[in-house]
Amino acid sequence: MLISAFKQTLGAIDTLRFQMSNGHFVPAHFHITEVGNVTRNYIDCGGVQRQENKLNLQLWVASDTDHRLNPNNLLNILQLAEKQLGYSNMEVEIEYQQNTIGRYKLAFDGAVFQLINTQTACLAPDQCGIPQEKPRVRVTAEGLSCNPNSGCC
Repeated sequence: MLISAFKQTLGAIDTLRFQMSNGHFVPAHFHITEVGNVTRNYIDCGGVQRQENKLNLQLWVASDTDHRLNPNNLLNILQLAEKQLGYSNMEVEIEYQQNTIGRYKLAFDGAVFQLINTQTACLAPDQCGIPQEKPRVRVTAEGLSCNPNSGCC
């Protein structure tokens, strides 16, 4: 989710809730402890130089269970951060600790913000010898079933 969509959604909701992909919610008394403009420069395994820029929001849960951050408060925090960090309309990434610190993409389902698990992947599979996935073949009562143009039969 881009910052513009995140801010627009914050302006339209009354309660700020984040839900993990397993259905559990981040406790309602969370804090936003960091707003960061994160730039990552790297070279993938194929030798291609890459860069990604994200706005990172760190969620943290303390023992002060009466704490509640509302959407308007978060909008104010984002406006202050935008003035001081000078970021543009980039992707929002959520950082939240469970067993370890996790990085999540953000979506909105109409009621709550969804923390979407991120995955690692090879960015240059043609450069580092990863075998192509073979076409799947379905076994039926009549025998093997596959598209004749797929190369599997």
